[in-house]
Amino acid sequence: MASTHTKNHDYHIIDPSPWPALGGLGAFLMALGGVAWMRALNSDSFEVLGLDLANAKYWIFAIGTVLTLYVMYAWWSDTIKEGHEGHHTRVVTLHMRYGMMMFIASELMFFVAWFWAFFDASLFPGEAVQVARAEFTGGEWPPAGIEVIDPFHLPLYNTIILLLSGTTLTWGHHALLNGDRRGLIAGLAVTVALGVLFTGVQAYEYIHAPFGFSGSIYGATFFMATGFHGFHVLVGTIFLLVCLLRAIGGDFTPQKHFGLEAAAWYWHFVDVVWLFLFVFIYVWGSWGATYAH
Repeated sequence: MASTHTKNHDYHIIDPSPWPALGGLGAFLMALGGVAWMRALNSDSFEVLGLDLANAKYWIFAIGTVLTLYVMYAWWSDTIKEGHEGHHTRVVTLHMRYGMMMFIASELMFFVAWFWAFFDASLFPGEAVQVARAEFTGGEWPPAGIEVIDPFHLPLYNTIILLLSGTTLTWGHHALLNGDRRGLIAGLAVTVALGVLFTGVQAYEYIHAPFGFSGSIYGATFFMATGFHGFHVLVGTIFLLVCLLRAIGGDFTPQKHFGLEAAAWYWHFVDVVWLFLFVFIYVWGSWGATYAH
């Protein structure tokens, strides 16, 4: 009987799962609620099938968010369970690596779009057009009259934090490879703490920023690029926190730890993106402007 359950191939056919359909539904509700929310901000209605969804924008967005988060938890829990059951064979693990590489590549192109918007406005300020409530740049960059954030104050502090976090994460990873679980847990704990610190510093910076999102093209490109990076830091911190909890629970071995590797790849990607943001948006993009203190 035991031989009938023995794997004689490297592939794993998963059981029928509701998570793809529920995940799509959650994302759709989030998008629908988000559109209704933005229409309501402009005092516009948003009718679908004769119903004005602008009146229920918060509920639609909240239901979609909760459903999406639950699907993420349940789906990844199933993936971890499959790994414990031995379904993550050599070929399956290889394909998971390819999937993570493609995901990071798509994230890279996502940030290319925001850098493109920034360089388009900063390299050709005289050609900037007035859209929505954004101002003309006045033919210079940063736009005339805008005080910018000192890149060698909080941004430099956050740069040091992220570089340190990459170091502590590598420490934890190498500790695992050498069979040192205490070192793994310590490295992950410090990395998560540094991620939380980065987010706190960026939130403080945003609260005290001398310009707003809608006040100028400079503010719009700045907040979109750095804000989405901050969101990725938050996601990466949660990713590493889950890895920390799994490590405390006894998961990961020197031979089987793709979940940790995927989190490390993602975190190092976030580190590299921040270095480009710091150099080009904070330092080069504010060159010659008046710093706000």
